[in-house]
Amino acid sequence: MKFDKVVIIRSKTRLEQLIERFNTKAQAKFYIERSGSEFGFYELEHNRFYEALQQLTAAVSIFDSYKILDRKFVHSYIFSDKDLILVLGQDGLVANSAKYVLGRPIVAINPDPETYDGILLPYTVEKFKNQIQDIKKGKFNVQKITMAEAKFNDGQSLLAFNDFFIGTKSHVSARYKIRFNNKEETQSSSGIIVSTGAGSTGWMSSIFNMVNGINHFHKGSFQEVHHNVQWNTDQLIFAVREPFLSQTTSVSLCFGEIAAGHDLEIESQMPDNGIVFSDGIEADAIRFTTGMSVKIGIAHQAANLIV
Repeated sequence: MKFDKVVIIRSKTRLEQLIERFNTKAQAKFYIERSGSEFGFYELEHNRFYEALQQLTAAVSIFDSYKILDRKFVHSYIFSDKDLILVLGQDGLVANSAKYVLGRPIVAINPDPETYDGILLPYTVEKFKNQIQDIKKGKFNVQKITMAEAKFNDGQSLLAFNDFFIGTKSHVSARYKIRFNNKEETQSSSGIIVSTGAGSTGWMSSIFNMVNGINHFHKGSFQEVHHNVQWNTDQLIFAVREPFLSQTTSVSLCFGEIAAGHDLEIESQMPDNGIVFSDGIEADAIRFTTGMSVKIGIAHQAANLIV
């Protein structure tokens, strides 16, 4: 695989978002400082990002052309097999981009290693510049990352890099019927999280933190429970948040491992406000109300991260 064009995916800095909100930099500064926060941090973060972007655009001049693509246009952009996809930003931008590039290799670059841990960002700008010739020629290693797919009974579908949330838009209880491993029950809960291996150390880990905290209170010293999955493992895990036991709702199907070829099926019993969204982005969501059902399993498409 050889590349002749570069697509740099980026999102707006927090300073740019503040200026959009308050119309001018001066008004944004006034608001931030009045709230007791340090405006200089936003400026420093912004400047570091643009320094990294400038170095990156200079480095990719060895290609025939390059394009800078804002995050909000990724879902509608048509990528070519000759495009080298660079993601410059935080981990969430990698997760969001991977769902739309159809398995094409991604170089994920940390623009500010002093600020961002960058679990999904194996490259700095300097490291990329050192390897750019090999990458241009297709000489690189790839880390496969398993993704999840939700297929709805009306034909719609949705991918997730980290996790799905199935529940309601508000804080009211979600009501649904859940089917897994030949078992079925009606539940009322705060919603269901379905996590990939990449997402198992994220939102899903909060479920285990809660369980471990409760166990520690009741039992004192104990061995903590965790359930991390390797990124490339063909397995998903799901957990039901705060299930409520009543005369009409059960709590036996609260956690499980979804293997390749198997699905978690959920049938909505929510007349309104039901929703399924992926990777913590509520805008990337599908309405999920009474009459709808969804099957969640391992996606045929995987993300491929150049490492």
